[in-house]
Amino acid sequence: MTRDLGHLDYKEAWDIQLQTHAAVAEGRLPPTLLLVEHPPVITFGRKGGRENLLVTEDFLKQKGFNLYDIERGGDITYHGPGQLVGYPIFKVGRSAREFLRKIEDVLIQMLLGYGLECHGSPGYAGVLLGEHKKIASIGVAIKRDVAFHGFALNVSTNINHFNYILPCGLVDKTMTSMEQELSIQVALEDVKAKIVRAFEQVFVRPLETA
Repeated sequence: MTRDLGHLDYKEAWDIQLQTHAAVAEGRLPPTLLLVEHPPVITFGRKGGRENLLVTEDFLKQKGFNLYDIERGGDITYHGPGQLVGYPIFKVGRSAREFLRKIEDVLIQMLLGYGLECHGSPGYAGVLLGEHKKIASIGVAIKRDVAFHGFALNVSTNINHFNYILPCGLVDKTMTSMEQELSIQVALEDVKAKIVRAFEQVFVRPLETA
């Protein structure tokens, strides 16, 4: 099942994630893909990442950013307008690595449809163009054999917002977006539809819209 949350505050979407996760784990809902766009927010994963914050928290709050410590894997990351965030709440058992690589495959397949040849990131999850440009970040948590959290794909994201952090703690990568690479406007709604189709193909699972 796919559920489009539209443009939603991070905390509200997080609460929906947790409710959906419980329902999937208990068999009350089928595997569910949540799609959402957030206002500016910085999140810290299980590795923390405050050492990779390049400005003060007060500065970010004055700029309208929220900050949250969450249970996904990974380090610091940014979400904001123009970025498609997906939370695939799927039963994965203990195959976390395989699940992460499948999410990479979904994004790679979708981006190829726009003429962007990307590849997965060796050693950690994510999607790159070439060696140094990162277009999508991935970080999940698994509880009761069900995954939650997921991916963030830069569609028309304000890349300057990444200057406030060292994304995922990676010193040799720069962030990019679909619009920056294609030099054209890209409709987020079109990307959503293509992401759903790619999920259905990679996971061999129909995702009807809720």
